[in-house]
Amino acid sequence: MGKQAMGNIAYNQLNRMDTLLYLLVYPQRPMLTTHTIGIVGYDRLGAGQNATVAVMSYSGYDIEDAIVMNKSSLDRGFGRCIVLRKYGAQVKKYANRTSDRIMAPLLNPGATKPTGKFKLLDKDGIACVGEVIQPGDIYINKQSPINTRDPISNPSNMPDSFFRPTPQTYKGAQGEKCVIDRVLLTTNDDNMFNIKVLTRHTRRPELGDKFSSRHGQKGVVGTIVQQEDFPFSEMGICPDLIMNPHGFPSRMTVGKLIELLGSKAGVLDGRFHYGTAFGEPSGLADRVETISETLVKHGFNYSGKDYLTSGITGEPLQAYIFMGPIYYQKLKHMVLDKMHARARGPRVVLTRQPTEGRSRDGGLRLGEMERDCLIGYGASMLLLERLMISSDQFEVNVCTECGLLGYYDKAMQRGVCPRHKNSDKIATMKLPYACKLLFQELTSMNIIPRLHLSEQ
Repeated sequence: MGKQAMGNIAYNQLNRMDTLLYLLVYPQRPMLTTHTIGIVGYDRLGAGQNATVAVMSYSGYDIEDAIVMNKSSLDRGFGRCIVLRKYGAQVKKYANRTSDRIMAPLLNPGATKPTGKFKLLDKDGIACVGEVIQPGDIYINKQSPINTRDPISNPSNMPDSFFRPTPQTYKGAQGEKCVIDRVLLTTNDDNMFNIKVLTRHTRRPELGDKFSSRHGQKGVVGTIVQQEDFPFSEMGICPDLIMNPHGFPSRMTVGKLIELLGSKAGVLDGRFHYGTAFGEPSGLADRVETISETLVKHGFNYSGKDYLTSGITGEPLQAYIFMGPIYYQKLKHMVLDKMHARARGPRVVLTRQPTEGRSRDGGLRLGEMERDCLIGYGASMLLLERLMISSDQFEVNVCTECGLLGYYDKAMQRGVCPRHKNSDKIATMKLPYACKLLFQELTSMNIIPRLHLSEQ
């Protein structure tokens, strides 16, 4: 999970123009580290935060590795990140010695600033730094020449002075409040003028965002609860997140338990503890017994468990809760980038089925396993609706005698059998367009599928 975690990537991260960059707002060093991490220098650039974790079941929103988060921790900046995304345009030069141009926005009579979708633009035709950008806004007001042909080899009657608008329009997600962070004017290797615009979006964790510890214990945020309803210890310590204990037995991630103990002792001692996997005789790695003695010395339980009180009822919980700091990483998989739904939309030309993928505004696939579930339930009408009516329903003409697909004669306004050359025994039926396409492709290879129809 470490490769998917966000944090600090380099010391020049705020001076770069990456295509996509995720940065954690308040990265920290882990309280418990290993000698390998020290040798590699992995902890020099923070990639997570030390979260106070309570290992207990809470509310049922923590099943299947989900995490219950403390709203007040999120308000203080836990898991907050910045998404920097680059957009750009190139001022091209053409064979007839014309080139694209960046134009200042047209102003209404008496107005001092552009309005509408041009409202972000400065006098140079590029968006101002610090402006809030929304979907549909123009951030580079570019114009391209209509005639780009070489006047000698490919002459055209169109004059070179005619231009058409080709603006760069922002196509971000609805509800995502982005800000123009930086604008860079540069040239590439071919001496083409490039304009790069960097947008910045600050995000706080929400339901569905993915988090992980350094032991591969990944999970999404199941619910966010007010701090008043969270359990608290005798010392008033409230956990930042709650994880379900059912994630431990089958996975046997004992290192996470040792990390919690070591981090807890490190907080009390004011030093970084070492949790190296194999304790050397020289004593460089901290043994669990030594860590537990440190906890007892500072008035905590030997095993790292705490006496917690329910924030909802005010009564003590029926068991001692294993609680302490664990280094948690926020992963790049956020629900805002993956959330997708559709009713109607574009279709593939060949199969006439909905397109695939969020970027193409595609449909949600009902796969083989989902189909088998519906078959098991006997929901035949739902199967018909999902797999044909809402997908690629198509009306075809079929000859009831030979079973071949017919064609529709527009002049006669009826279907015709390609074999009998008449429409005496033509019936119309509905089937998926992909099925009709399969029949035609089989026919092209001299495999003739025939439909046997019966009256209902």
